[in-house]
Amino acid sequence: MFAAHFTDLHYSPDNLQESDRCFGFAVDNAIAQQASIGVISGDSTDHRLDAHAPALNALAKQIHRLADAMPVLMLQGTYSHEPPGTLDNFALMGDQFDVYIAARVQQVAVIDRKFWPSNGPVFTAEELKTLLPMNPEAVFTCLPTLHKGQLAVSVGAQKASTDMAEILTDFMLRAGKVNAQLRAAGIATIGVSHGTVNGCTTEHGVTMAGFDHEFSLAALFEAQCDAFMLGHIHKHQQWVQGGQTIAYGGSIGRFHYGEIGEKGYLLWDVESGNAQCELIPTPSRQMITVDFDGPPDIAELERVAATAAECFVRVRWQVDEEHRQTVDRQAIEALFASAAGLKVEARILPVVTSRAKGISQEVSLDRKLSRWCELSSVDADPLLARLQLLALGDADLITHAVLARLDDATDAPVSGLLEANPPLSLVPELPVPSAPTGSVLDWLDSTGDLFAA
Repeated sequence: MFAAHFTDLHYSPDNLQESDRCFGFAVDNAIAQQASIGVISGDSTDHRLDAHAPALNALAKQIHRLADAMPVLMLQGTYSHEPPGTLDNFALMGDQFDVYIAARVQQVAVIDRKFWPSNGPVFTAEELKTLLPMNPEAVFTCLPTLHKGQLAVSVGAQKASTDMAEILTDFMLRAGKVNAQLRAAGIATIGVSHGTVNGCTTEHGVTMAGFDHEFSLAALFEAQCDAFMLGHIHKHQQWVQGGQTIAYGGSIGRFHYGEIGEKGYLLWDVESGNAQCELIPTPSRQMITVDFDGPPDIAELERVAATAAECFVRVRWQVDEEHRQTVDRQAIEALFASAAGLKVEARILPVVTSRAKGISQEVSLDRKLSRWCELSSVDADPLLARLQLLALGDADLITHAVLARLDDATDAPVSGLLEANPPLSLVPELPVPSAPTGSVLDWLDSTGDLFAA
């Protein structure tokens, strides 16, 4: 059986151009390759869509075109992307062939290019007796996204994440017994699901490792499916064991900056005991991200802009708050005028000040200054001298002292002047009044001449 595996179409108003261009190409190619069946393994839409939304209409047209050439199986994806019931209307899009909506855990046989579902999660022995003489072309084991909220109500929130993996593993073992009989009879077995495999790599290069992921590779291989078609992770990757192959199709297009790898759909060649897949790239948009740990380098951006025509470009940098005005955004926008899109992201680092430890415990200003110099590794003597001059000197006298130094050494740099101690000898010794012996008014009278001077 030749199967065309599409996944993570993410039709929405924002993604409409990218989704429809890439999925339209994939539908054309799958028809040209004469695929026997089309499989969409979840997340056909990006979120809830209104009935009149252009994105929903565009997706319906593509499904209708696909169903005109082959039977189509659509799997329920993530509930936040495909609210329950979203896919029901697509069952009406069939033309020459049916569109089957797999919204529950079940097995589905394909006989004469028509779908024959099981009554329960797997085919019973009685159903197999009826099914096997009809020589199915393939049997699909469908495992749509399960509702963790409903499981949490039954087993508790803390156990829901770990119990989900155990429940799915038990189902894989149960389905594996049925699939083993089908493989022994020479019937191709195909698994279809939507979720995270422990240890897989995301489209941003992050390894998904933890105890709350739906699948392990061991459990998926236990299902005894010749081919296991997965959705949810947007990066194509595959694992092979014997004649079994497990593969993520990846998203049909590039929807976010920083995604690595090619985008496309998988063309499968599946028979009992052997399965192989090939990624057929779609014309997804090219997204370029340029990061700077500081202000953007215009020379580097010029080199990027020379090859970024018709690409989507993101430029990111980070600068201190006092230097934020040094970045010329208009110049950056002008460089990428020929790009399909430009997104600039500036991270402004706030200026953070902290008090010198222990400075508040010092009782005098000169001790506070000395403490700050000690913590800041600054020579304290010149600063203390200037502090004394400011405290005791007169503004005119300080000015005359500076001018006198300039007259004495006109060629000396100003920095040299500042590094030297100020001429304290130019500050006159002011008489200090004695302690008052009479009233405060008498004492003020005795010092009046001093303050007037």
